[in-house]
This record gives sequence, structure tokens and C-alpha cells, in this order.
Amino acid sequence: MKFVFASYVYTKEFNQPLPWLKRIGIYGGILERLSIKNTVISIEQIDYEGYFFHKGVYYHFKRFLKPSRYFPFYINRFIEKLQPDIVVIQGLHSPLQVIQLRLTLGKKVKIIAHHHAEKPFNGVKKNLQQIADRCINAYLFASKPMGLDWVTKGNLASPEKIHEVMEVSSLFYPLDKTAAKLQTGASGDPVFLWVGRLNENKDPLNVVRAFLKFAVTNPTAHFYMIYHTDELIEDIRALLKSSGPNNIHLIGMLPHLELLYWYNSADFFISGSYYEGSGTAVCEAMSCGCVPIVTNIFSFRMITDDGNCGILYEAGNEAALLSALEQTKYLDVNDKRNKSLAYFKSHLSFEAIAQKIQEIAATL
Repeated sequence: MKFVFASYVYTKEFNQPLPWLKRIGIYGGILERLSIKNTVISIEQIDYEGYFFHKGVYYHFKRFLKPSRYFPFYINRFIEKLQPDIVVIQGLHSPLQVIQLRLTLGKKVKIIAHHHAEKPFNGVKKNLQQIADRCINAYLFASKPMGLDWVTKGNLASPEKIHEVMEVSSLFYPLDKTAAKLQTGASGDPVFLWVGRLNENKDPLNVVRAFLKFAVTNPTAHFYMIYHTDELIEDIRALLKSSGPNNIHLIGMLPHLELLYWYNSADFFISGSYYEGSGTAVCEAMSCGCVPIVTNIFSFRMITDDGNCGILYEAGNEAALLSALEQTKYLDVNDKRNKSLAYFKSHLSFEAIAQKIQEIAATL
């Protein structure tokens, strides 16, 4: 089959192919695995014009005219000229563009829409999503219940088109923990890790409050926080200052590749999110055998195999998180680690995601 992947989003900050491909590596790996048995073409809209063949994938870098954002005549015609069997559109927030794509392609070519954390529209835009739904043959959601929520709200007509496929995967892998700690300098028994923004949706304040209480009776436990945005950093510092000496370490921003050593240094990964389209950091942690302690939301239930790979707790509930932290003292950590690695390989890896997309496409 011939797959064409495309998005209606233009990213002007990048003007060279390789840095951009590095930027999307946690997604590009899916295309690379899919290209083993198929022809895979990806249209990328950055500040660069040209053709680039990379790891089995044919990348077409295009600068289309600005008005094409809403009336994407040029990109839709370009997709048509590629003569695809399957077109995968990134995101569900371009219904007007998808309607026009269907009119351009006709009925024969199948269109798959890949969800990337978008929430259902309301008003006129909701009506457009309802019309676009008639043009789309299948939807990929990281969690099927997340897709069913779109059906319940009336944006999509039927659950029959919804498929559970992880959004991205991980470039990381297990390392010897002692060797990893030599790189990071992490200490503690056990070691807990946070990787994510410090915003209200991620709720780091609830996580810090719960860990401070946990640390009172577990003084050897250490918690390291890595973040690339720091919206709530002053509130966190105020909590730490009022608590006196503690084992919470604010690391800050790090190059992405250094996270390989941090995930492998940690025993447990903590998240406090109220909503996630998937959960890149949780996926990366599990690819290294780091056991997840995460909120009981749609995407995290899928990523952790309904908690079989770790512990789920109610978002925003400090007592529930404290209870989850206390459970870590009695867990068979090696068993959870092995379950995380096995589930990652079978459901969250590039190979597993590509295989699912291949199977879905074959049924359309």
C-alpha cells in the first residue's frame, strides 16, 4: 500500500530537514517501521522546500501559500498527484480542510485521522467536524474511550471508526541502572522521577505535597523533577521552603537525549495530569523499565494496561497519590518493571504501532 502522511500545520521555526526529523523522531519512527512493507510518503510544512529520503520514508518539504491553511488547494492537489491508497491526516482540528481533501480525492482513497490531544469543537466548528466525519474512514486515538467521548458529545457519529493506537513511541531503551546513575548523579532508595511541564493540567503541586508527606516516613526516597516550562515553579519553591529539608530536587530543563539516563536511573515515574492526548513521558519511562504512578485518565489507563504495569490514582487527590506512594514499599518492582517493558514492546513500540496502522488500513 502507498501511505501519505500530512498535516495542515506550518512550523516556520525549522528551516532544515534533519533538525525537523530529529524533532519529530518519536513519531517518525512509526513511519520508518511502516515503510518496511509499504511505500510511505510524508509531507512536511516547514520553512524549507525540497525532497529528502530518510530511513525508508520519502519526505516532501513544502512551503504552501498562507491562505492554504483554510483552503488548502495546493497541498490537497499535491496529495492527489501522489496517488495514495491511504492518507493519514495529523490532528482532528482541520475539518474544513479534510472536507476539501475528500472532494479532491474522490471516494476511492481512504482517509485516516490521527488524534493528537485535540478536544471536540463546539458551535459551527462542531458542525464542520460532523460533516468531516462523513469524509473520514477511520480514527486513531491513543485510548478508545477517549474517542468514544467524541461520539457521546456528538462530534463523531459512530464508534465503529474508532481504533486504539498509541500516538507516539519512545527512542529510549533499558540501561544498567548503576551505569545510568553515574551519568545523572541520582541517589535514593527508591528514586522517583517527574518529566513534564509545571502547569495546572500536570498538577505538580499535588504531586509535591503528596511526596513531602511520603518522605517524612521514607527519608531515603528521592524525587527528581525535570521540566521544560516552569509556570508553577515559584509555588513549588514556596512549598519546599516551608517544608524544611527534603529530598525533592528541581533539575529543570535538559536535552531530550539525556532523559535516557534519567529514566534508567529511576525506579518510579510520577505524573499528575488531568488530561493527556497520549502520554509521551510515561511511554518513554516504560520503555526503560521505569514503573509508572499516574492518574486514572483515559490515555494513562491504556498506556499502563489498566494499571497492570504500575499504579493508577485519582487526579488531584493528594490522599490517593500518597496511598499509591505507600504501595511502592510493598510492590514487586521487578515484576512491574518486566510488565512495563513487555507491554511497551507489544503495544507502545514503533513496531507495534506501525503494525496496528497496517492492520487497520487493510480493513478499509
